[in-house]
Amino acid sequence: MPRRARIQIPELSLHVVQRGHDRADCFFEEGDYVAYLDYLTTFAARFGCAIHAYCLMTNHVHVFITPRTAEACTQMMRYTSQHYVQRINKRLARSGTLWEGRFHSGLVGSERYALGCYRYIELNPVEANMVARPCDYRWSSCEANARGFSGFLIPHPAYAALGTDAVARGRAYVALFDVPLERTLIDDIRKATRGGYVVGTKRKKPGRPWRPVMRKIGSVPN
Repeated sequence: MPRRARIQIPELSLHVVQRGHDRADCFFEEGDYVAYLDYLTTFAARFGCAIHAYCLMTNHVHVFITPRTAEACTQMMRYTSQHYVQRINKRLARSGTLWEGRFHSGLVGSERYALGCYRYIELNPVEANMVARPCDYRWSSCEANARGFSGFLIPHPAYAALGTDAVARGRAYVALFDVPLERTLIDDIRKATRGGYVVGTKRKKPGRPWRPVMRKIGSVPN
């Protein structure tokens, strides 16, 4: 059976997930997380992907991005994954891939779902009982977003609308975590990402053409 084509549209955001093979660990020491983030930011810049949020768990990765071209996300993930696996294989004297296969992705086409995606990603360590608060986890974007964003992160328009300056945005963002994510929202994000369709829309029946149902988010700041 042929692989289902991914839906990737320039300037429309994506929630991307890549898991370890058989759910095995992908990160083994602190330097591995650092190296992966270095590759991710390098290839995001090279291929034109704006990174809004991320979380590196022990056996999988979440990234929330907006690609500038239809191939940008695929290129970013391919190069990041390949370079990272080469590094790990050399260090651990192993062979083969670390990854389950192709990454999964779902389009995020509204501000509500964008902010939900931010929180869903950064709450992963809390849900896994690794930390008490999302910003306590070192290998996610939560702390940076709580400061109003910094470094390589580029604010999604939904995040930028939270305040008129970095301090206001950071405070408003942290306040979002005081309200639990709705179970329906969590399910929407997970199903859309696994199925490769738009978060917040019902999947089309077989044989029916897919048509965009969301409005365009707009250009990401340079």
